[in-house]
Amino acid sequence: MGAPKQSEETRFHYGGQAVIEGVMMRGLRSMAVAVREPEGGIRVKLEMLTGLYTGPIRRIPLLRGVIVLWETLALGMRALAFSSQVAAGMSDEEEDESSPAYIWGVMAFAFAFAAALFFVTPLLLTAWLNSRIDNGTIVVAIEGLLRLGMLLGYIWGIGLIPDIKRVFAYHGAEHRTINAWEADEPLEVESVRRFGNEHARCGTAFLLTVALVSLFVFLLLPTPGWWWRVASRVLLMPVIAAASYEIIRLSAEFRRFRVVRWLSQPSLTLQSLTTRDPDDTQIEVAIRALETVLAADTSAPIDGAAGTP
Repeated sequence: MGAPKQSEETRFHYGGQAVIEGVMMRGLRSMAVAVREPEGGIRVKLEMLTGLYTGPIRRIPLLRGVIVLWETLALGMRALAFSSQVAAGMSDEEEDESSPAYIWGVMAFAFAFAAALFFVTPLLLTAWLNSRIDNGTIVVAIEGLLRLGMLLGYIWGIGLIPDIKRVFAYHGAEHRTINAWEADEPLEVESVRRFGNEHARCGTAFLLTVALVSLFVFLLLPTPGWWWRVASRVLLMPVIAAASYEIIRLSAEFRRFRVVRWLSQPSLTLQSLTTRDPDDTQIEVAIRALETVLAADTSAPIDGAAGTP
């Protein structure tokens, strides 16, 4: 089934995430999660969004990057909780809505884990170089390259897990569906299947951009003391994320220029690690999720909000 198109002036940057046996799509004012049930059907959950998720504050440059990062974690956790329950065979009556305290706890743990693994650990691993290399810039550069290598290794490693491979296939289905929508093609399996797994606003591209931006930011900072270096790695994470988000937006907006496509190619290539070719049943799930938020958006006035990755 096809879907109504928005006018070019109010076109929203639809995007989403892969979850367990399903796909979450983010619309103008809603989030939809479509999950394949063990019996073969597709269960869909639509959640209308208000407040910070749809307010004018999320259109302010740089600040919107921090908001989108928060949104990705918060909505992603709720979508993941729902998908895990559906995939486990729980009925609508058995579904257990995760408490806000639980969501906050998991998000705090995820943030702390990411900060410790990808920002503090490379600093610790290169600390011994300070007494051997009398050049702080070189040490920080090695730290940044180590951070990038750890990120790539982590993504490659989790991609070897069979269950994660299925999630990555739904990731590919999500990208293909968004690509078809943005190309004004009908949201049908045959049409969606013709598109590739890569997308310029992918979260994988965002992670790579964060790693590269952090390298340049930390190179510009002074390195007077150990605790200052540790604090800077943690406290500047939101700033680096905000700048990285703006870079991703600009690269997607100006992708028609050859130099932008050339600069974006590494992030698109990296997506081969986080996507797999989906089958028709997985594409059907992604289409259902996108059609659900499109239907919710067309039932209310559209005011041209800023897009999400």
